[in-house]
Amino acid sequence: MSDNSSAINSVLDQLSAQGHKKVVFCNDPDTGLKAIIAIHDTTLGPAIGGTRMWNYDTEAEALEDVLRLSRSMTYKAAITGINLGGGKAVIIGDSRKGKSEAMMRSFGRFIKNLNGEFITAEDVGTTTRDMEFIRMETSHVTGVPESIGGAGDPSPFSAKGVYLGIKACVKEVFGTDMLAGKSVVVQGIGSVGEHLVELLRNENMQVYVSDINEERLQQVAAKYKAKPISADKIFGTGADIYAPCALGATINDYTIDKLNFSIIAGSANNQLADEAKHGKMLHEKNILFAPDYLINAGGLISCYSELTGFGKKRTMQLTEHIYDATRNVIKMSKQENIPTIIAANRIAEQRIIDIKKIKSSF
Repeated sequence: MSDNSSAINSVLDQLSAQGHKKVVFCNDPDTGLKAIIAIHDTTLGPAIGGTRMWNYDTEAEALEDVLRLSRSMTYKAAITGINLGGGKAVIIGDSRKGKSEAMMRSFGRFIKNLNGEFITAEDVGTTTRDMEFIRMETSHVTGVPESIGGAGDPSPFSAKGVYLGIKACVKEVFGTDMLAGKSVVVQGIGSVGEHLVELLRNENMQVYVSDINEERLQQVAAKYKAKPISADKIFGTGADIYAPCALGATINDYTIDKLNFSIIAGSANNQLADEAKHGKMLHEKNILFAPDYLINAGGLISCYSELTGFGKKRTMQLTEHIYDATRNVIKMSKQENIPTIIAANRIAEQRIIDIKKIKSSF
């Protein structure tokens, strides 16, 4: 068997392992576009997922990321009661200097050719302006500016969901969801992280902030009277809550022994490097983990509202359901003595099973 045949088999094996429906590889030498679109499940509706632009070391790493992220989108939509499936896209490259209007419009063409099976939005390395370029080629895009009929930046809703997830966890651990006097480390203060810092400081929490961008770190810390700390000090703060809001996998074999927080609840996707292994370890250490794809679903809800024509008031009402959904996950976790990530997965999977029965009945 040739190396090419082995590579194809490997990709198909990865699709089968996680139950993916389709993966599309996009290549346009004229614009420099190299992208992968992964569609995980469309039982509940068309697959939705942001487009991430990242300078991956290898194409295999990009594929692994897009497969993992698209699966999370399926579960995120299912557990929040939204009628959408799960997908994701990644563009391989440096978003700071490798991006152009032509590239994004070329990518829009690839999305258009999927005939509505995949809907995208902004993510790490892409902006509402990029979504405008994609919109020039296809209507299957959300998160475009309000000035052209979109819902705009979804990050305030993402932050609100994380804030509500934190409150639901604090209620479980401390007996009340009052946040005043509690302490939290917010790692990563991009759009969502900064909005979260504002919400938590408004509740008079002690907030530590950490970010790889030193200038932004000092700026946000000063603006909200938060305490800036370096990345190597995060696990030694003694804070009540750890809120990872940057890239994923910060809970891994190396860090998990250092964790001394009561709660982990943040906006980053795929916070557990190994979902089963590290979810179990957190459960055994009695650290309450708020499943990331649940509490960061506010951004998805904003995109769903844009697709269905809901206004901001309805979007906020739907986002507020994250509090009760988090409490339900915690309840199942306690009753069945299973990690919260497993409880969340079961709730999400059950909804997909139930709706599949309805769709097959006529």
